[in-house]
Amino acid sequence: MAKQSSILAVLPRAEVCAYWVLSFGSHLYSFYQLHIFSKEHEAGLERQFQLEKGFLIWGHKKDPTDFEWSFWSHWARKSLLWTLLGHAVVSRLASFFIPKFRVTALLAYGFLAACCALGIKGVGVVIGHLGLSLAVAQMCNPALSWTCALLLLSTLHIPPLQDIQRSWYQTEEEYYLLLFSVAVCGLRFISFSLEHCWRPLEAGGLQQQVYWLTAYSFYHPLFFNGPILTFKDFLQQMQVPVKDRGGRITFLSLLANTGRICVWWLIAEYMIHLMYMHAIQANETYLEILPPWALGGLALALVQFFYVKYLVLFGVPSLLAGMDGLAPPKLPRCVSIMHSFTGMWRHFDVGLYHWLIRYIYIPLGGSHHGLLWKMLSTALAFGFVCFWHGGNDYLQYWALINWVGVLVENGVTILISSPLIYPSIERCISPAMRRRCLALISAFSTAMLILSNLIFLGGNHVGRIMWKRVFIQGWCTVAPPMIAFLYCFAQIGLEWEHNPP
Repeated sequence: MAKQSSILAVLPRAEVCAYWVLSFGSHLYSFYQLHIFSKEHEAGLERQFQLEKGFLIWGHKKDPTDFEWSFWSHWARKSLLWTLLGHAVVSRLASFFIPKFRVTALLAYGFLAACCALGIKGVGVVIGHLGLSLAVAQMCNPALSWTCALLLLSTLHIPPLQDIQRSWYQTEEEYYLLLFSVAVCGLRFISFSLEHCWRPLEAGGLQQQVYWLTAYSFYHPLFFNGPILTFKDFLQQMQVPVKDRGGRITFLSLLANTGRICVWWLIAEYMIHLMYMHAIQANETYLEILPPWALGGLALALVQFFYVKYLVLFGVPSLLAGMDGLAPPKLPRCVSIMHSFTGMWRHFDVGLYHWLIRYIYIPLGGSHHGLLWKMLSTALAFGFVCFWHGGNDYLQYWALINWVGVLVENGVTILISSPLIYPSIERCISPAMRRRCLALISAFSTAMLILSNLIFLGGNHVGRIMWKRVFIQGWCTVAPPMIAFLYCFAQIGLEWEHNPP
């Protein structure tokens, strides 16, 4: 793990090709087995989960039980695609006719779009949180700003307040849109507050602070679901005059990026037409009787669908933000080539990772104040993510596994790179064999990473049954081939990192 970039050897081309074939083939075969299981139990799944009539593949039904995908698909059809298109039109017109007032035009449009989606009362909640965060930020005390932010976020989980907010809407989807919007805005309010505490004059006087915080909070492409952009980056990039902006998106690149997002959407839809993985994971009986290959296919399908889903959910707003001259965070990296907890956090939700580093990890000392402070900083970062997502018991287990995983990986890295051990490794083990050892260690880390992601996506029961079937009941039949295939995935990940296409 340590000095990985300097010791990574070039393996024989035939060996790398074998890793590609085994990785790709294991994905396809396990997905095929999961598809067969899905079709064999389609009638029972339909009775329990009300599978929908499919529209992409003739004769196939569709698994609608992934809440996020169904939720955002509903809102995209209802209004979001049209309001995002309207944002692009307003932005282009404002840049051409009133470039000096472009930010004001985007602010007004974002505010009106939020009012249409959330209603006046819903937007009132956002403005109330904004006003309180702004007022506390004037004291330039990070501890007070954090206290205010955590109290405001905690109001999202107070049952009486939830009942009041639900009464404003006719459907649960409308209430959840408010919930998600306020939660994401909470990260923006923390970003503004801490930036103001550290650099009080950067956003100007109070009037300018109100203006830029409102523009930042109601910027329409990122308003409902992110990705997260810090206040500092938003302010600096939006203040660049239109005529001075470089690297404008051409029509061909816009067309290519739009086509790419459409392909991702099609892949996601095909997955839930061919494999009913979300319905299966919700039923413990099916989890217990899944054949081993289908069980592996279920694990891979769940995490791959999560990845493709966020390529779409982050891809659309990122495309619009790029058209406005912003530099949105990079899109998630494929989870099949993630071979460490650290890599997953760095490369999946890049915006959230940078947010956590800037506002929690570094202010608490990070790695500059010794091992204990590093452990504490990391624990509080994971604890905040757990709290922000709702703090449920399965989220606590997920956060704990990730925290331990990151600590173990860092501990192994420090141990291997120590002056007492690393010279012996260099002397006794060839570079190619060191890479193979690294991939083998990473395979075990990847197994725990996938297990933690299954807990996050499906709950404790999914993680418990997976652990039992793979590592207890299948310790000599299921676990060894699984580690072998994860070893191949890790080799592909290492190859991808050091020789990107």
